[in-house]
Amino acid sequence: MVRSSHRKPPGKETVAMAVRGTPSWLGDQNAATALRLLLDHGPLSRNGVGERSGLSRPTATQMIARLEDKGLIEVVGEESIGRGPRAALYGVRNDLAYGVAINVDQEGVRSTVVDLAGTRHPVAHKAAAGMPAHRGAARDVARAVLDACEAADVDLTAIRHIRVGVPSSVDPRHDELSSVAALPGWSRKSIRRQLEGALGCEVEVDNDVNLAAIAERATGPYSPAGTFALLWVGYGIGLAVDVAGTVLRGASGGAGEIGNLPVPRGVPGADDGARDLEGFLGARALDRIGRETGWAEDGFARVLAGETLPERVCEVYAPRLAQSVIPVLGVVDPEVVVL
Repeated sequence: MVRSSHRKPPGKETVAMAVRGTPSWLGDQNAATALRLLLDHGPLSRNGVGERSGLSRPTATQMIARLEDKGLIEVVGEESIGRGPRAALYGVRNDLAYGVAINVDQEGVRSTVVDLAGTRHPVAHKAAAGMPAHRGAARDVARAVLDACEAADVDLTAIRHIRVGVPSSVDPRHDELSSVAALPGWSRKSIRRQLEGALGCEVEVDNDVNLAAIAERATGPYSPAGTFALLWVGYGIGLAVDVAGTVLRGASGGAGEIGNLPVPRGVPGADDGARDLEGFLGARALDRIGRETGWAEDGFARVLAGETLPERVCEVYAPRLAQSVIPVLGVVDPEVVVL
């Protein structure tokens, strides 16, 4: 049973749109600035908000008051500012709304609750081998949401947004997956509409490697204008390109789908029978190299379990990987390639 000790979020209210350029509009803009500062750098005092925003102390006080009136922030502590009373520290309320992040692949389904403060919640995992025989998009995602809420002790009614990562490109124009080979029971067509209709909240479906690039941008040492390419080696091969914080998806969502590209001529091992980069670098290729080098029959499974590739396997695999990345360098010219 899904439980929650969190407070109930405020009820919905009818909000009148402020006219651009009016004091009310300016107040909303300032409050939005304060909310972003509290999300990125909080908890902060009124002085802290003023210093980081560059606005005066009276304006910062008004920004905090507006956010308090809307029920978006609360006092979470105090700080000493020398002589005199201690200053209140404000933070964004975590119990207003939650989301669930879900990854579905050949291994199974993983899900976790996410909140406004970026709290690390437990990850729920259902192995593919233990899942029901009759699967489908709505069943898989609904079960993942329930499991994540139970693991985090969050009420299901607090979930406002769900984001699902899948090993497929997603065409935003037609709401369609390019492949469901790794998604038993899923339909390629109208995937987002299916899920939103079944779950009753906003759902986004995206390529798993694109989502990995978003996480890399958030945690990596990249400048705001920096560019990097993330090459994902798994059961298949995927590529994501981030340009100044934007992941390039292409008109049909297929940017980075390099697994079906032919093996470049002259690459070491190109004559081993692989027809495309997925067969040349993916799970089957690693298993084949493991057998040929005398390491193991199940090399890919061992890597997933955390085992380090032996040097003799790397000597065969690394040149293939490096040569396959060269076309990416010629087309995108990223500052960094993340493997």
